[in-house]
Amino acid sequence: MTDPRTAQLHHEVVVIGGGNAGLSVAGRVRRYGVDDVAVIEPREHHRYQPMFSHVAGGTASASVATRPQHAVTPKGVTWIQDRVRSIDPVAKTVTLESGTAVEYDQLIVAPGIQQDWDAVPGLPQAMASPVGISNYTFEYAQKASRVLRSVRSGTVVFTQPAGPASCSGAAQKPMYLACDYWRQTGVLDDIRVVLVVPTPTMFGMPMIDAELDRKVAEYGIEVRYSRELVAVDPERRVVTVAQTDPQDGPDRGQDGVTGGLREELPYDVLHAEPPQSAPDWLAATALADPGNPGGFVEVDSLTLRHPRFPDVWALGDAAAVMSSKSGGALRQQTKTLAKNLVAVRSGREPDTVYNGYSVCPFTVSRGTVVFAEFDDRYRPKPSIPLWNGLAKERRFRFFADRYVLPWVYWNLILQGRA
Repeated sequence: MTDPRTAQLHHEVVVIGGGNAGLSVAGRVRRYGVDDVAVIEPREHHRYQPMFSHVAGGTASASVATRPQHAVTPKGVTWIQDRVRSIDPVAKTVTLESGTAVEYDQLIVAPGIQQDWDAVPGLPQAMASPVGISNYTFEYAQKASRVLRSVRSGTVVFTQPAGPASCSGAAQKPMYLACDYWRQTGVLDDIRVVLVVPTPTMFGMPMIDAELDRKVAEYGIEVRYSRELVAVDPERRVVTVAQTDPQDGPDRGQDGVTGGLREELPYDVLHAEPPQSAPDWLAATALADPGNPGGFVEVDSLTLRHPRFPDVWALGDAAAVMSSKSGGALRQQTKTLAKNLVAVRSGREPDTVYNGYSVCPFTVSRGTVVFAEFDDRYRPKPSIPLWNGLAKERRFRFFADRYVLPWVYWNLILQGRA
């Protein structure tokens, strides 16, 4: 770890963000021959966010989802423990909250996404109550594990936000895990489970929708399609949901909303996924895509290079790419970006192309997973060519999601080796 007050003021490659995107691309750039790479990351601990769903759903302990930041920073990469205040892409300088100015030759922007809990009136207060939970923060996921195990009756509402979000379908994962637990303990029939999704189907791919629809029917889950959470009354324990877009087509939720406008739902437990956007400081920079209301970094979706500032690159949740925002998309993105950055440093044009790949594993029971692999148009893109069988509910995928992938993440991905 480097104290930002005494840090070197210039690095060949500066990476903003020490999460999955930032560390994995830093490690890969380092392996491709760049000796001077620095990562700016303020947090003391690194979290493996895909594990939050298992923590919330009770299939993993919280300890397996976190490690000290210094222990996972790639070897040979400088860690600057500070927060970014601003970026000047003309002067090629990143200013930190400590006042340190870090100059760069090449900048990689990967700070992740901002969770806008305050965007929904009453939501922060609901989350602070004993029955407000989520798998989108480490603390709320730990709380969710305790709360969901204690439910024996009543109404549990799960919500997904409209707009861009990091693996938005992940809000469904602890729901399926909880339902399977409640079924095993004999109380599922006494619990009303309601899922609010902003889309007209469960996911957007027919083969995945069919599998998820089957699980929804199996657990008796009520789904409000083309709906989003717009307000919470934590005192009354009531959420208000509204139609996301009247043009989405016929309402499949059969929720009795006159004109498809608003509905109030009482709850005993609320599991919410917050609206999300680019970090405020990033949206205020010249790097933001003027055509993207979320404030994400403008990039060429194929090369991941900024079209107006050729020394700037972006990947992960902060990048305005066409593909779905997910950790599963990063493996292809890090390879593409690192190869193109090294090519530019050698005086060549970037010629490696990101293929839009993304992946979302749905833990639909405490022992099975539905594996969605797709491109930026939600077309199937199986990692084993021509085999769409991975989209079916499988037991071996649960073992991979719970045990194999975490090992690969901690030992290979973050070092830029996978």
